[in-house]
Amino acid sequence: MRSAERSVWAGVRDRVAASDPGLLRLAAGLRTVLSIALTLAVLAALDAGVTHLVAGAISAMVATFAIREKQRAPQAVTLALGLPVALASVSLSALLTSRVLLGDAFFVVLIFCAVYGRRFGDRGTALGLIGFQTYFASLFVGVTPASLPGFLGTVAIAFACGALARFVLVPQTPTGILHRLREAFRARLAQLLEALADLLDAGPDDVDRVLEQVRVGTARLHETAMMIQGRLEEGTPDEAVARLVQRRIADAEIAAERLGLLLLTARSARRADTLTLHLPGAQLPERGRLPVRDEASDALRRDLTALALLVRRPVAAAPGTGLAQVRNRLLGYRDDENLPSASPAVQDVFRGIGETARAVLGLRIALDGPQDDSDDSPATARSREELDAEDAAIGVAEETEEPSEPETGLRRPTTRAAVQVAVGSLLAIVGGEFLSSQRWYWAVLTCWIVFINTASTGEILVKGYRRLVGTVLGVVAGIVLAGLVGHHTWTAFAVVLLCVFAMFYTAPLSYTLMSFFVTAALGVLYTLLHTYSLSVLVLRVEETALGAACGIVAAALVLPVHTDRRTNDLLTTVLDRLAEVTSTAMDQLSGGPPVDLLEQARDLDQALADLRAATQPLTHPVTPLRTRRETARYVVALLETCAYHARALAATAELLPTHPSIAADPGLKGAGERILRNIGAIAAHIGDEGSAEPVRTGPSIASLLDPGVPATPRYGRVTDRVLRHLQRLDEAVLGLARPLDVPVAAPRG
Repeated sequence: MRSAERSVWAGVRDRVAASDPGLLRLAAGLRTVLSIALTLAVLAALDAGVTHLVAGAISAMVATFAIREKQRAPQAVTLALGLPVALASVSLSALLTSRVLLGDAFFVVLIFCAVYGRRFGDRGTALGLIGFQTYFASLFVGVTPASLPGFLGTVAIAFACGALARFVLVPQTPTGILHRLREAFRARLAQLLEALADLLDAGPDDVDRVLEQVRVGTARLHETAMMIQGRLEEGTPDEAVARLVQRRIADAEIAAERLGLLLLTARSARRADTLTLHLPGAQLPERGRLPVRDEASDALRRDLTALALLVRRPVAAAPGTGLAQVRNRLLGYRDDENLPSASPAVQDVFRGIGETARAVLGLRIALDGPQDDSDDSPATARSREELDAEDAAIGVAEETEEPSEPETGLRRPTTRAAVQVAVGSLLAIVGGEFLSSQRWYWAVLTCWIVFINTASTGEILVKGYRRLVGTVLGVVAGIVLAGLVGHHTWTAFAVVLLCVFAMFYTAPLSYTLMSFFVTAALGVLYTLLHTYSLSVLVLRVEETALGAACGIVAAALVLPVHTDRRTNDLLTTVLDRLAEVTSTAMDQLSGGPPVDLLEQARDLDQALADLRAATQPLTHPVTPLRTRRETARYVVALLETCAYHARALAATAELLPTHPSIAADPGLKGAGERILRNIGAIAAHIGDEGSAEPVRTGPSIASLLDPGVPATPRYGRVTDRVLRHLQRLDEAVLGLARPLDVPVAAPRG
């Protein structure tokens, strides 16, 4: 019974870890709720009034979510600096409450400074948020000079409770977060392997649905790998250990994606394109073959399930030798041991399982330390030797990052955004006053929020639309909740706490949901302040629409950054990073000096993530430009395909020069030259549409090398593995030419 309970608990834990990597959303929600609850408890003990309770709740929430640093010491410093900023903001709001024009002018200046402060990093961003939000809170509860001393004490209590919740009740350390992210990576890797097993069995009616699950699982695994990459520096004090974890995470991610491609090929009537895993809605060639029940397919199902089990359960933690024997069998596939009689495509899947098992073994050693090797087979012993040799090479690479020239003046993003939001807020104040002389600040709040984490007119338009939809739905929920809660103060605050938790838990997933919960909570707060009415909530929708419109107008007319221009800039950056990784990897694979290739590959991934976010206005379901939407999705999917092959090249190059079974191949030196020329031609066309430089087709990459290179892929040969990735990269780069209107020329001569 206890074993069954442990198994159920482990399954629940894995699902939670996979759905919320690092438990970051859960911790943010709990920390904020506890901060507010503590503040309310202290203020209630002091017999504070409802307005003080509301002000304290808002201040505690701000003091919690504004802090963004990853280390505890910088967090404490920012929180300490935030208190005087909050006190000054509340004081100025109270003193200027009777001077309407002066107060409005100061509010606009405050908004400009808050946005401009982003140029100073996380601390500047946090202090700007605290200054703006506490000024807004003082307007919301109506702080006056007479009531100012009491509200200053309320803010101080809120900040103290926020510190207690952050550093004592829900403490988070970079090391702890990184550990939970690594567990999330394991859970998501196991889920992806289980999805691959489902794909093997999927019939013609289910194959598209299961393929979408594989596609989502691949994307989520990559997302977790990126999150780990961003936390390694703070969470791992030893740089060599950080690089080891980075390498093993990359190996496991690449091996799992390669296994998915091999399985897709085995299920297809012809070789599956890498694009199938990256383009939403893409289908298997010829819809895929029907699932087959034979000895080979049964073994494949068994081994995919076993591989997922190895990911979830470390061999060292399992009693007996059962899992060790499973591991030995899977690793034997790397050396063609015990391959079943099947088609070459199916046998390649078994080899891919062996490669993934090897990556899982390396991941376990990197995360859990050395393991018992008494039950190792010769194949497992060879894999350990390879991993040990790779580990010994950690630290030999040198970073070659070149500093970029920062933008200055109005071209600086923070300066431009500050000017835009100040103009938009001024329009919102004027328009909001016409709608309501008492609630005008809601329009300003919306205008402010739509500029946060946006960089183009299209992004602001989409964010404004989502906020308006969430607000409308939240108004309906607020009406229902206000009717249920009535004027029961503590029941109302309990509902508000639930809404706040839901707001922070869903914020990274859906901005619409976050806006919904915010508005629902405000309906309850209005009830507590005895200002609730249907007209007030309708006014909230009107002010929200006005604020979003003012933000869009300001973004479109004041120093505009059009979506096309931003996406073109980011697309050029992605292509530059792709060329950099490909060129450096080819140099190293042909015998050049080692550099930090995995870091370059992650820079490529980050640039691609920025581009993916910037194209959301083009790919949003409500966009009327359907053809343009499909083109944007196709281009991003092709770039994700290119990034996968570049990561694979980088990971292979990282194995050199100490790997015992592979060596550099000078013949690879010129194999990627055409790819690099074509990437440069596409980048030049995007930067200058008048560029006449075409991309060029040519013979397959394999034919560019010595004819003596075997044509049959062998997993142990670095040249063959590199050739496969180069060939696919060449095809994907050529595929970019058509949607980007780049001319294509036949090979010279």
